[in-house]
Amino acid sequence: MAQVLIIEDDPRIRPLVIKALTERGHAVSSAATGMSGLTAAIDGRPDLVVLDLGLPDVDGTQVLSMLRAVSDVPVIVATARDDDPSLVACLDGGADDYVVKPYTTDQLAARIGAVLRRVAPGGRAADPAISIGGLRIDVPARRATLDDVALDLTPKEFDLLRYLAERPGEVVTKRTLLAEVWQQPWGGSEKTVDVHLSWLRRKLGETAAEPRFLETIRGVGVRLSTEGS
Repeated sequence: MAQVLIIEDDPRIRPLVIKALTERGHAVSSAATGMSGLTAAIDGRPDLVVLDLGLPDVDGTQVLSMLRAVSDVPVIVATARDDDPSLVACLDGGADDYVVKPYTTDQLAARIGAVLRRVAPGGRAADPAISIGGLRIDVPARRATLDDVALDLTPKEFDLLRYLAERPGEVVTKRTLLAEVWQQPWGGSEKTVDVHLSWLRRKLGETAAEPRFLETIRGVGVRLSTEGS
């Protein structure tokens, strides 16, 4: 599988994550501080880094900035809130994805798998954009266009569109979307998904009755059509 470096200072979280990822076949190393994690990332050259933003010695955003100056290793940041300004700074600064605490190890493993699928062997994504029909999603820049016109998406609308676009033609349940996009595996109303899908459809210029990209499969979920044109 992959060599994963966990930079996490919480002694309760770190061993659980190491154990869970090791059981999934990954080779896992860890560091409890930002500077030791930076050294481990540079010297150990892992395939992916999971970086906590709340570190005791150096802020996670600074660690990412220093790492990006010398390495293009994929990074998933862990944060306490998905509206944290430092999260936006990390995404703008080169983070590939994020998870919100408390996250499940299944969620983290899924994010790791998705990021690793997007990167070419030995480097970052050969083409970081996803193109389907007239839809183009620039994942690192968190921008989307439709027929070369920029879409004005909220952060959650972008995350929802990206999640579906990374699985073109695959039917995804609303419960899965709640778990993966909203990170609410044991709660939350599916109405939240319905509302965001409705907003997203409007911005894509379609309706549930006449979809171009977002197809509802009654009683199952939704999928992003590979035939959008």
